[in-house]
Amino acid sequence: MDSGEKRLNELRYKQELSREMTMFKTLALTFSSMAVFMGTPLYGVSLLYAGSASLIWGWVIVTFFTWFVGHAMAEICSSFPTTCSLYFWAAHLAGPRRGPLASWCCAWLETIGLVSGIGAQAYSGAQALQIIILLSTGTNTGRGYFTSRSILLCMYIGLTLVWVVLNTFALRVIAHLGIISICWQVLGGLVVIIGLPLVASPTQSASYVFTHFEMSLELTGVNSKPYAVILSVLLSKYCLYGYDTVAHLTEETKGADRTGSTAILSSIDIITVFGWAYNLGLTFSIKDPNYLYDPKNETAGALVPT
Repeated sequence: MDSGEKRLNELRYKQELSREMTMFKTLALTFSSMAVFMGTPLYGVSLLYAGSASLIWGWVIVTFFTWFVGHAMAEICSSFPTTCSLYFWAAHLAGPRRGPLASWCCAWLETIGLVSGIGAQAYSGAQALQIIILLSTGTNTGRGYFTSRSILLCMYIGLTLVWVVLNTFALRVIAHLGIISICWQVLGGLVVIIGLPLVASPTQSASYVFTHFEMSLELTGVNSKPYAVILSVLLSKYCLYGYDTVAHLTEETKGADRTGSTAILSSIDIITVFGWAYNLGLTFSIKDPNYLYDPKNETAGALVPT
């Protein structure tokens, strides 16, 4: 008997789903949910609100506190490797009196988070496709095709429907796509981290990257420094919120009482280092910050960076 299933029997929880996921497949899916590349459309906006220092150091601060939440979740995941994950945890940890209310609140908060999170990732993916099409057809300066809002909306809906079908009928396909995704993002990210600063030579100075603070009141309409800083760290939070994916897959993962917690901590660890290095590579490679937002540039100022 699988150790995860044995733990479920101790909790008097009936095993319903087949355990087809290995730890690496679970880690790959979690890494994809926390995808650094999917947060790229927020990079330009975050840089615009408060400058590079807030973006770079904001990542460090967010990851620091994320580790506390991740360790707590990993500990609970190893004790309650159930497919109901967060709802089941809330019900048991809150006790028989407050359990139903805690589980109900957790379920609704999770639903709101999933709807908004999936919608945000689909919109981010549609934006990326929009710019890929523009660059592939000649760029903005070369009369390339920049999709209209209606086409962008269709791409957004299309991505969402594809995800619905895959998640409903093709778990094995998703697992393989997750493996392709983690390999693609790590290799592609390393190319950006190492290659982009070399191509962009000369690069920005370290003082610009780590200490430059600048608000863009005329473009953002934000005149409060604390509020601008909060908005600038949205990139960090967006890229670091998907590690609970493991919790939803524990009943489908082999040895989930061990592999679940390992996957949670490993995914946070990888994204912490990889994501910060990726943002540093992008920021060091900026030659003219004002040109990034120029509507006459190659991407029509629509997405920074591409």
